[in-house]
Amino acid sequence: MSIKTIDINKTPPIEKLLAQVVAGDEVVFEADGKPIARLVSIDPAAPRVAGLREGQGWMSEDFDAPLPDEFWAGRV
Repeated sequence: MSIKTIDINKTPPIEKLLAQVVAGDEVVFEADGKPIARLVSIDPAAPRVAGLREGQGWMSEDFDAPLPDEFWAGRV
């Protein structure tokens, strides 16, 4: 696998980028010489499994409670 670096101001058509990824390359997008994103293929040998990380996170009890008026007014 090789890594291709592409300036976001000179991005080729998506079909070309996808062909490179299908061929096994990794495409890294840069802005001002700094990497900002990468395009890689999906590994079919590692399928997604529902509930794989179950119980490893948490959610606040008031997660879906309405936000206060101060939030919407930008004073929070």
